[in-house]
Amino acid sequence: MLKLQHECGIVICEIYFWRLILMYNIKFADYVPEPDVVSSDYYIACHYYPGWAVKSNGYSGFKKIVDFPERTPLIGYYDEANPEVTDWEIKWAREHGINCFIYCWYRNQDNVGHPLTNKSLFLAHQIDSGLKNARYKNLMDFAIMWEGDNAGVAEDKHDLVENLLPFWVENYFTQPNYLKIDNKPVLFVYDYSQHIINQMGGPEKLKEALDACREKIKEYGFNGIIFQVEHRYDNWEILKNYKDAGFEQTFAYCWHTLQSLPTQEEVLERQMYLMKNHLEFDPYFTILTCSQSWDPYPWWRFNEERMKHIVRWKLTPKNWRTLLEQVKGLADSMPDGALGKRFIMMDNWNEWGEGHYIAPHLSGGFQYLQAIREVFTKRDNLPDYRLPQELGLGPYDKNIDLNAEPPEG
Repeated sequence: MLKLQHECGIVICEIYFWRLILMYNIKFADYVPEPDVVSSDYYIACHYYPGWAVKSNGYSGFKKIVDFPERTPLIGYYDEANPEVTDWEIKWAREHGINCFIYCWYRNQDNVGHPLTNKSLFLAHQIDSGLKNARYKNLMDFAIMWEGDNAGVAEDKHDLVENLLPFWVENYFTQPNYLKIDNKPVLFVYDYSQHIINQMGGPEKLKEALDACREKIKEYGFNGIIFQVEHRYDNWEILKNYKDAGFEQTFAYCWHTLQSLPTQEEVLERQMYLMKNHLEFDPYFTILTCSQSWDPYPWWRFNEERMKHIVRWKLTPKNWRTLLEQVKGLADSMPDGALGKRFIMMDNWNEWGEGHYIAPHLSGGFQYLQAIREVFTKRDNLPDYRLPQELGLGPYDKNIDLNAEPPEG
């Protein structure tokens, strides 16, 4: 009884302590503490959905997940155009073995066929405002994934080579922390419904366009450009089409199951089957992806038609670690010279609405990141698990109005 009273007293004191910190805005740090970067023999890239900026009327995508508190980021709701938020993300990623964020990149449909400006894009705020102004940006690589399904693609070869490529070079590829291999920027391509390959007229025509990009980019001092394309199924015909089109590798944005409500074992088996299937097709053409969850219920719950086909699952931290260990073994078995032997993807940093996220969150804490660190790194650093509110920093939701409706357009 005395022990219980003692423990309760400690908890009450802690509550009052943090209330005083918040009440009087006491700060224990002036800024995000510098990351203690862990070392590793693997290069870990992580998909990133830049959908959490605050609109001019205060609207934020976080309105979609208010009814799903288990998805709440431990940093709280935030405006990701804020560089300080980006620095927290860089810190947490680099302390757990993640080297690179791959940002979804969207071109407005009405810009297709025309030169690009920053106004030609949507959801570009994270790179332009958050990342480029972050204090620790040079500790974190980044890349873009050209969205060919939900945004404007390229009208033709000319549009790709003369409009898209120069914009990518000027705004992204020339940044010191853009992902490059052998002085070749890496461009990830999301072509889930094969819009891009079809728009270009098939594999042969797309290869002509990609090869033209490889030559054009040499004018900017690069040795070429590496194109990786998304493919998440066991369809070798599509894989062959992409290989014939001149892509260097394929990757998955996520892996999907055959069941709408799969068991943990079925999720693990399906992911491993698909990756082994891709390796059987060509190990040099394959980048492995670890998918943590998939549950787009917050996005689709008012869409009756899409709800008929919804798939929902989330690996526990324990089974996530099991997946990472299995993928590490698969990567280690790949032939020397295969990029995927040391280059591995994580899905996804922060897709809170679509339901795949490994950034620190209420239901999982840091456990998903800790598993990455323990499986893929040398664990020669000391991660810092203090949250912004514990240091007197933040909050980062001051301009968010959860009652606001999305602005038109």
